Amino acid sequence: MILTRMSRRLPLMLGLSALAFAPLGSAAQAAPAAAAAAPAPLSSLVSAVDIPYQEFRLPNGLRVIVHTDRKAPIVAVSVWYHVGSRFEPAGKTGFAHLFEHLMFYGSENADGPFFGRLEDIGATDWNGTTWFDRTNYFETVPTGALDRALFLESDRMGHLLGAVTQTKLDAQRGVVQNEKRMGENEPYGLVEYAQLAGMLPEGHPYRHSTIGSMADLNAASLTDVQSWFKTHYGPNNATLVLAGDIDVPTARAKVEKWFGNIASGPAPQDVDATVPTLDKDVEKVMHDNVAATRLYRNWIVPGVNSPDLQQLDLALSVFGGLGSSRLDNILVRDEKVAVAVKASIQPFEKLSMVEITVDVKPGQDPVAVGKRLDALLADYLAKGPSADEVLRAATQQLSGTIGGLEKVGGFSGKAVTLAEGAVYSDDPGKYKKDLAIYAAATPASVSAAARKWLGRPVFRLTVSPGERSAQDNALAGNAPSGSATMHPAHFRDPNGPAPKAGTPPPPTKVAEPPIEPVKDLVFPPVERAKLSNGMSVVFSRRATVPVVKVSVAFDAGNAADNRQKLGTAALTTALLDEGTTSRNSVQISEEQERLGAGISAANSMDATNVGLYALKPNLDASLGLLADIIRNPAFDPKEVERLRSQMLTRIAAEKTQPMAIAQRMLPPMLYGQAHPYGIPFTGSGTESGVKAVTRADLVAFHDTWMRPDNATIFATGDTTLAELLPLLEKRFGDWKAPSMAKGAKLFRMDRMMRPSRIVLIDKPQSPQSMILAGQLTNKSGTDNPVTLITANEVLGGSTTSRLTMDLREAKGWAYGAGTGMPGVKETIPLLVYAPVQTDKTGESIIAARQDIKDFLTSKGTTQAERDQTINGQILSLPGSFETSSDLLSAMMRNNLLGRPDDYYATLPATYRAITAAQMDQAAREAINPDRLIWVVVGDAKLVKPQLDAVGLPVEMGTLAD
Repeated sequence: MILTRMSRRLPLMLGLSALAFAPLGSAAQAAPAAAAAAPAPLSSLVSAVDIPYQEFRLPNGLRVIVHTDRKAPIVAVSVWYHVGSRFEPAGKTGFAHLFEHLMFYGSENADGPFFGRLEDIGATDWNGTTWFDRTNYFETVPTGALDRALFLESDRMGHLLGAVTQTKLDAQRGVVQNEKRMGENEPYGLVEYAQLAGMLPEGHPYRHSTIGSMADLNAASLTDVQSWFKTHYGPNNATLVLAGDIDVPTARAKVEKWFGNIASGPAPQDVDATVPTLDKDVEKVMHDNVAATRLYRNWIVPGVNSPDLQQLDLALSVFGGLGSSRLDNILVRDEKVAVAVKASIQPFEKLSMVEITVDVKPGQDPVAVGKRLDALLADYLAKGPSADEVLRAATQQLSGTIGGLEKVGGFSGKAVTLAEGAVYSDDPGKYKKDLAIYAAATPASVSAAARKWLGRPVFRLTVSPGERSAQDNALAGNAPSGSATMHPAHFRDPNGPAPKAGTPPPPTKVAEPPIEPVKDLVFPPVERAKLSNGMSVVFSRRATVPVVKVSVAFDAGNAADNRQKLGTAALTTALLDEGTTSRNSVQISEEQERLGAGISAANSMDATNVGLYALKPNLDASLGLLADIIRNPAFDPKEVERLRSQMLTRIAAEKTQPMAIAQRMLPPMLYGQAHPYGIPFTGSGTESGVKAVTRADLVAFHDTWMRPDNATIFATGDTTLAELLPLLEKRFGDWKAPSMAKGAKLFRMDRMMRPSRIVLIDKPQSPQSMILAGQLTNKSGTDNPVTLITANEVLGGSTTSRLTMDLREAKGWAYGAGTGMPGVKETIPLLVYAPVQTDKTGESIIAARQDIKDFLTSKGTTQAERDQTINGQILSLPGSFETSSDLLSAMMRNNLLGRPDDYYATLPATYRAITAAQMDQAAREAINPDRLIWVVVGDAKLVKPQLDAVGLPVEMGTLAD
């Protein structure tokens, strides 16, 4: 897959200014004011971020970095190759990413997909990604499985080519092309191509997208594979990071054993890249199936090793990244001409890309908004930020970094941080120097960098609603509209078979090492208490980083939404941090930023959660802000109207997104209109419902559902229950329930027939079809259907499941396909999903139906599938609860579904008792493929004839509301 490593910032909800209106008819009381300590100084935050490491090199050039963290019996393995798409020669675009896919499909001593091998050893946080400058492979494994993980990584580093065949190349070519189609099928899906072409000159190594062009992907040959591997995948072009339950002597012995005999490759050759400046401003207009016109302002700026990069990052945060940013305050809050804004920098090794975006409020003139945006930027560059703005931006950056480093692996953990510094800057500890620069930044330093780089000519792009042009499609390197796309089976190596001289000698067989004993999960103790008003508190300590996470959970959620005014729940939660009776939204955002805190409110299907991320030194003040937001929302009428407009734009945007379209369409057909779950799974409600909501409805929802007698407080992190309880008592203990009755949800199925059928939603110009099907099972979440959920792993829930292996691996029709069983409290649906290439839409449904029928009848769970699934589930448990967020979510799930606090500690024994026959029985009792209702979102003129041949009734559907 292609993935960018985003800046480690806390997600902040978009805020609006609010006057201090007391909620009409509300019984909420103001949280008591209390003096709180000043926020922790930035210097103390920098000192809190530390990843001690040691490194060594093997004689073959492999660089090894080791960080010891004994908090859990897991080790993160991260291998970075210093090669990405900027190293691709002309005519070979997309090859680095294609090769990354091939690396997952077997080596000489471990043939076949690596997915199953990783799942079999309980790997978590595993993936592979490609970007302009690097390709990386990573997994977090139980300590006892480290040798197996190192064996797999070393075998594909040193012994790959003998296992790469034309069949594998053809199959992965098809998968990658479907990944490309999937990205381009989204709104604004062609923007990256236009940006790269508009800002970078012909021949620049960063000018082509990492995904590549269809023509170049079609032309990739086995000879290319041989050459790419031999040139770029030697150990002397790789960095291996081990972080977690490991020390240097142990690491050295294991790495020498598995990697020491791999020969060095050619000396790495860098591909340099200048930072270009446009001769003059460039303007471009595109059209797309989008809900709102989006304005872009882009510049190419220096790479990660420039001393200006952190200053630019802060400048952009102040201008459009913070919740209290200049663009938010002016365009969104005050002038109300935009519904969303963003300003950020995407760093790469040799250069970086600055992007400012403004989503124009429907009905406003995009040209006028664009001129206003440019004027605001000019004024900002002239005057610069204030000291308080720089402080808030730096605090958020440091706080987010602290939170990300709780993990040893994954996308933002310690292993990635050390590897990135080593590969891009030859300094694993560069993160520490970067943070020091953030902490020392001043308005003068930030202003100087912003004027230097953002005062140059700009690339202005406008994407407006409309039909995509042939020229814009051509930027993506795709065939002209209407031309045929070859099926992967038709691809042939244009150079013929690889020459005999290039064929590697028969490999020396190396046996996969056994997995050493892995202890079962030790789930941290869970403590319970009550506040003086009866509110329950559930706590578990996790002191890895100086952070505390709190979630106040209400028995509400989307299932509690007003059936006559769907969207009431979403609008209520969106307005919580838009002003209280004592703070307006700007004050709320600024206070969060100074504290390094993050507060967000969201609805799941069954619960409404208001969460807090707090630095331990700032916990008291952060809890005060959380309590005020929960207890005293103002629901200012002006802000209600502003948020209403944003919600309507969100719904309009969902109607342009393939998966969101299907998620809006399917639930009412499964559950019926009256059931609490028979609503759009997106949670945004309906257009008519959002338009009808009044301020009184919002106050009523808050007082009916978001009240102390309907709430539980969950907390984890670097504190104790004894320390935390007085702080919670101070903020929530005097909160009394309003006089109105507490809300109740009625779960009752109607008796209407729901026959299997296909509902087709026309989405012209779609390069891909989105398939989403569903049926209701006979199980509820409170039944704790572990056996059924485990069986679903075999059917479609894992990367080696039946559906994935058929539609993705065997046929190459989809980038991803499978089944899911959402963890709702009441009736659980089985969902089948598959975004597939357009010309295989009908065949994909036929194949999926057959796969499900076979699984439920003649081809049930094999013993090998059972063993792999059970072993993977048990072994992955320690890695699944590494962070305080993992722990918090687990406690909340247990509470929601009525499970005991030690549920996860007893889960291994539950898994071991499950047999293959029991898995089959559970699946056959709950799943009936003849009851599946299929929603297809695609280009009807191309898809409808295929669906008519499936053998199910086909009807055209519309998304009127």
